[in-house]
Amino acid sequence: MAKKITSKDQDYSQWYNDIVQGADLAENSGVRGCMVIKPYGYAIWEKMQAELDRMFKATGHVNAYFPLFIPKSYLNKEAAHVEGFAKECAVVTHYRLKNSDDGKNIVVDDEAKLEEELIVRPTSETIIWDTYRKWIQSYRDLPILINQWANVVRWEMRTRLFLRTAEFLWQEGHTAHATKNEAIVETEKMINVYSDFAQNFMAMPVVKGLKSENERFAGAEETYCIEALMQDGKALQAGTSHFLGQNFAKAFDVKYSNKEGKQEYVWATSWGVSTRLMGALIMTHSDDHGLVLPPKLAPFQVVIIPIYKSDEELEKISLVVNKIFKKLEKKGISVKYDDRNTHKPGWKFAEYELKGVPLRLAIGNRDLENETIEVARRDTLSKELFKIQNIEEKIPSLLDEIQENLFLKALNFRKSMTFHANSKHEFIQLISSGGFVYAHWDGSKETEQLIKNETKATIRCIPLDSKKEEGLCLFSGKKSTQKVLFAKAY
Repeated sequence: MAKKITSKDQDYSQWYNDIVQGADLAENSGVRGCMVIKPYGYAIWEKMQAELDRMFKATGHVNAYFPLFIPKSYLNKEAAHVEGFAKECAVVTHYRLKNSDDGKNIVVDDEAKLEEELIVRPTSETIIWDTYRKWIQSYRDLPILINQWANVVRWEMRTRLFLRTAEFLWQEGHTAHATKNEAIVETEKMINVYSDFAQNFMAMPVVKGLKSENERFAGAEETYCIEALMQDGKALQAGTSHFLGQNFAKAFDVKYSNKEGKQEYVWATSWGVSTRLMGALIMTHSDDHGLVLPPKLAPFQVVIIPIYKSDEELEKISLVVNKIFKKLEKKGISVKYDDRNTHKPGWKFAEYELKGVPLRLAIGNRDLENETIEVARRDTLSKELFKIQNIEEKIPSLLDEIQENLFLKALNFRKSMTFHANSKHEFIQLISSGGFVYAHWDGSKETEQLIKNETKATIRCIPLDSKKEEGLCLFSGKKSTQKVLFAKAY
C-alpha cells in the first residue's frame, strides 16, 4: 500500500508529511498554499466540529454566518487590528473577467474595478462589529453570544498542510457584553472550553496562559491561549481567546443604553480554533507506523476484518460479525466492517494501522470454532484474544483505556521535556534541545525581542497557574516577578 513512513527521528518534517498523505488526510491543491482536505481527514475535522459545537451551545452560544468579503475601510477603523493583518490580506479589486482581444485568454476587465477594494476575511471582527451596531441599542440586547464556522485567508509564503496554509477552516466566536467583567468571564470561560476539548477529546495536554503584549492578537487588550508540546520539542498554539475591551465598539460606534438610560460602549471578546488542531493531533500521538487517533475523534473506532479462504467461510464469519456490529453500535461505538475481496487481510491491517484506527478486530474460521476474536490496539500495537460472547462489554472500556493512555503518554512526554533555566547559558542550551523552558523575564518588549533574536524562542505564554516568584531576568538582569514559558514554536 502506501510508501514506508519516514522515521520521525530521522526527518520529523518528512515524517509529518508522510502521515498526512499516507493516511489520506490532505494534499496540496492546484492553488498555491491551499490544501484539499480528503474525506478521511475531513471526517476527523467533523468529529472535532461536532464536539466543539456541542460545547459552545452548552455555554449559551448560537451559530450565525457573516460575509467572506470585508470593505477595506472597515479595517482602517481599528489601527492595531489592520496593522496586525495588513501583510496577510488578499484583496479583491475587480468584479468581472472578459475574453482577451485575440480571444485566446480570459483577462481581468479593467473597466470592472471596484469603487472600494474588498478584503477576503483574515478574521471577522470588523464586519461583525459593523453588524452589531445595528443589533445593539439597549442593555436588553446584551449579551450577544455568536459563533461562526467559516474559512479565512491569511496569505502565507511558507505553507504546511494543516499547520499553516493560505486558506484554512476554523470557528470564530464573537461576543458583546454590557460590562468589562462579563467580557473577561467570557474570555476565560472559552479558553477553559478549549482546554477541556484538547485534553479530554484530543488527549493532548495543554498549558493555559496569557500572551505577552508582543504576542497578543491585533486589537486585543488580553489574549488567553492554550499551548501544546509536539514530539519534536516545538510548541504549538492550539487555541486563543481574546478580551477586546471596548476597542471595536469604539471603532464602530457600538453603544447601548444602560438601565439608567446612559449611553455606554459595549465590551467584546473573540475566540477561535482552526484546522491547525489536525496538525496538533497528528504530531501529539502518531508514530513511525502512521497516524494514531484518540477514540473520541476517530471516524470509526473499531474496524473488523474477516480472514477467510472461501465465500462459504466469509458468509459464516459475516453472520457473527453482523451480531457484533449491532451490539457495538448499540453501545454508541462507530464500527466499520471491511469485507472487501479486492485486498488481502495483511494489506488491510497495514492500511488501518496507518490510518490510526484505535481498535482492529480480526476473525477467521478458527476463531469461530473457539468463539474468540483477535483485538489489536493501535496505541500499544498489542494483540489479545477476547471471547465473542462478551465483546460488547470489553470494547467500550478498552476504548476508554486507549483514550486515557494516549493522554498520559503525551503528558509524561511533556513532563520529560519541561525545564527550568537558572542562567542565560543554561537557557540557551535547553532551548536549543527543544521543549518547554520556564525562565524569568523582566516584562519588557525589548528583552523579549532580544531573546527571540538570539535563540529563536518566543514567550509562549505567562501560565495562569504559575505562582509569583521573585527573580532576575536571565538576559537583562532586571527584576522579575514570575517565570514565563518559552519554546521554539510552529
